[in-house]
Amino acid sequence: MLICVAAAPGGVIEATRVSERGAPTGEARRVPAATFAAYVRDEERGDIRWVWHDTTAWYPALLRQGVRVGRCVDLRLCHAILRHSSLSAGSELALAPPCRWDALSPAGAEPIGGHEALFEVDDAAEMTDAAGTLDPVAEFAAQCSAVAGASQPARLQLLLTAESAGALVAAELRHAGLPWRHEVHEAFLADTLGPRPRAGERPVKVESLANEVRTALGAPQLNPDSPAEVLKALRVAGLNATSTRSWELKKLEHPAIAPLLEYKKRARLLSANGWAWQDAWVQGGRFHAEYMPGGVVTGRWAARGGGALQLPKQVRHAVVADEGWKLVVADAAQLEPRVLAGLASDEAMAAAGRGRDLYTGIVESGAVAERAHAKVAMLGAMYGATTGESARLMPALTRAFPRAIRLVEQAARAGERGDVVTSRLGRSSPRPGAKWVEAQSRASVESSRPDDERRARSQAREWGRFTRNFIVQSSAAEWALCWMAQLRMRLADMVPAGTPVEQGPHLVYFLHDEVMVHTPEVLADRVAEAVSQCAAAAGRLLFGGFPVEFPVTTAIVDSYADAK
Repeated sequence: MLICVAAAPGGVIEATRVSERGAPTGEARRVPAATFAAYVRDEERGDIRWVWHDTTAWYPALLRQGVRVGRCVDLRLCHAILRHSSLSAGSELALAPPCRWDALSPAGAEPIGGHEALFEVDDAAEMTDAAGTLDPVAEFAAQCSAVAGASQPARLQLLLTAESAGALVAAELRHAGLPWRHEVHEAFLADTLGPRPRAGERPVKVESLANEVRTALGAPQLNPDSPAEVLKALRVAGLNATSTRSWELKKLEHPAIAPLLEYKKRARLLSANGWAWQDAWVQGGRFHAEYMPGGVVTGRWAARGGGALQLPKQVRHAVVADEGWKLVVADAAQLEPRVLAGLASDEAMAAAGRGRDLYTGIVESGAVAERAHAKVAMLGAMYGATTGESARLMPALTRAFPRAIRLVEQAARAGERGDVVTSRLGRSSPRPGAKWVEAQSRASVESSRPDDERRARSQAREWGRFTRNFIVQSSAAEWALCWMAQLRMRLADMVPAGTPVEQGPHLVYFLHDEVMVHTPEVLADRVAEAVSQCAAAAGRLLFGGFPVEFPVTTAIVDSYADAK
């Protein structure tokens, strides 16, 4: 059963039961905003799917009141997919002029009514203003029509279901938070940077390194945080420096280089995960990251603030399970190459990764001589490397796995023509922009100059590299969504119905092909087993009976630092 909810004036929520095709099946029920959480809790006892305009606007308030939602349709995220998918390109939704649904921020929305709990306000007029004139019932009907008329409706429906489940996962990740030991982090910062400084000052160990750099370069006023000043000082010291990137600095020999590299390392820690970061993002012993499903054009997630997708190894020892709990950390092995094998139905590549490390299997197939070569060659195939070791290894890789290489090559050629490519389930790449089209047009006329033609070829190849990788990366993101969606449901089944998310085993971290679950210790083994089973199930959802495996490594640990 589906229930479409929308805020209405007068402090109420309108809840309309709709069919699978989006048609209302009765009159809307008017639920007072103050009792909406209780209404949702009662309805969740049945087989319910909620339809709302934006999960980020509705779900956090429910979570704060201990209400977990099983399934939903996130109309904002689904609209963006259907609007651009080649599978639904002929639908009224895709062909319609721009509308307010297109204008919803892809980066998510604040809870309606600001940061206050949605269902504690007295007057739902604020909610109406936030959603504007959006009609979720009409939009859901339009989306159902677009899916029904799609060229691959089952695949597209699976993508929309997975994307909406991802929105629920993201809200729960932020709500529950990643266990974080404040005292461990503080001790690490003090040991690495020095005591917490006063506002506007550098920590003593960082300032000491800055002074070493100044002395070595004879530049007492140097600001080591200014690349322009550092580059100028290096050149004055007689060094042929072209940038202040660490990998370039390592090529230089001078007494200033070692302290400068160490300064950059510690300054990066201070900026990314120092005291200010901790004050902003760690509350109540939890790091509350803000994830954005579909935040990248390929469907990969992004994060808004906090650097959740760039948590460095050096601070992971602060991620510690609660007393009596464990962390189950799991990551998928060689996810993108395995997805490529499934996309291309390349049985040879699937066989290379069956029951073993895929890159080792490629070596044993005779395609390359070393595991490192296998990895370099595969990355080159997926990212379009045309020079160096990758290019040298490509002919052998093509002979060994012709179907897989043909698929990415065809995706690249499509991009070079300005065409779109589409993922396994139906997310399509954008078309190149106006400047790209203009460059190609300028190069195709009789009056074109050699520079025009070179620029056009370069831009065409660049877009081809994008589409080459898009089809693999986007499909891998779909696999990850299916993995998490199923795991989320399995975790919920391990505790009594109605248990708040954070009181049972729950996801606390996600990074492309890695997940982390915080679980009571007594359930840790069951969770680890579920993680692997859900990975295999995700593979079957995407590729049916094609025999490509998606193994995951799992570790049951007290600290994230112990998992690697």
